[in-house]
Amino acid sequence: MVTWFAGLFYLPRLFVYHAMSDDAPGIERFKVMERKLYYGIMTPGAVLTIAFGLWLWLGYGISGGWLHIKLALVVVLIAYHLYCGKLLADFKHDRNRHGHVYYRWFNEIPVVILFAVVMLVVIKPL
Repeated sequence: MVTWFAGLFYLPRLFVYHAMSDDAPGIERFKVMERKLYYGIMTPGAVLTIAFGLWLWLGYGISGGWLHIKLALVVVLIAYHLYCGKLLADFKHDRNRHGHVYYRWFNEIPVVILFAVVMLVVIKPL
């Protein structure tokens, strides 16, 4: 989970710098870094997080209303991850449509979700 979140925090930050870059060698360097992060670190981290999460959920029978909210947030994170892959493809083909300010705000989404998930697990309000 930590590996996946590290990527979810760092890839949009790379998008910020990539969107600000205007030199060809720098742009190519960002493309390589983004690809390696997404496919080499983030995606395996996501797959393992989901697999181990399912194992814990199904193996131990954890339940409660808080869990449904947490699972919904995990689905949002998966959608965020997939959208990062779409943005990665846009950058790869030089089709970026957003400025660095967009990516700065976009970068905050996983922080809010992580905070909410941790609070749900610790407090279990429902």
